[in-house]
Amino acid sequence: MCSPLRYFSRLTDPRVERTREDVLKEILLIAIAAVLSGAESWNEIADYGESKQEWLKIFLHLPCGIPSHDTFNRVFAALDPAEFEQSFADWVTSIARLTAGEVVATDGKTLCGTRQAGKKQLVQMVPAWSGANNLVLGQRKVEDKSHEINAIPDLIEALELS
Repeated sequence: MCSPLRYFSRLTDPRVERTREDVLKEILLIAIAAVLSGAESWNEIADYGESKQEWLKIFLHLPCGIPSHDTFNRVFAALDPAEFEQSFADWVTSIARLTAGEVVATDGKTLCGTRQAGKKQLVQMVPAWSGANNLVLGQRKVEDKSHEINAIPDLIEALELS
């Protein structure tokens, strides 16, 4: 299996040059590992990194140590979501193995706390879940004033499912 770092190394770093003390792909990998381990906030992601720093140093450079919770927040807020999603989907595809006849479930979800100022609607997402792999293969945002059924064909095409 290839290192997940390979899939995130081609992302465009949205930070200005003077704020690039931490390596982007390392920030992303720490955050993903933390979330997979149950972290649910930027503080918990930074705490995870601090608690696993010795282990992380085995395969990461960490020139400035573990980034702060504010750094994780700023980086993820500035990333191009489509570019990150594609890199993440490429990585997941490399580790997930679908077999003929396997069912991939989709179910729209409304994300609490995502209402933007002046709008009534919350963000809705449609994930594609592989029960055999126990992971989300990909997801698509439901466009405003649309229904989840409209996002599913694009998700199926992106995942190359039939």
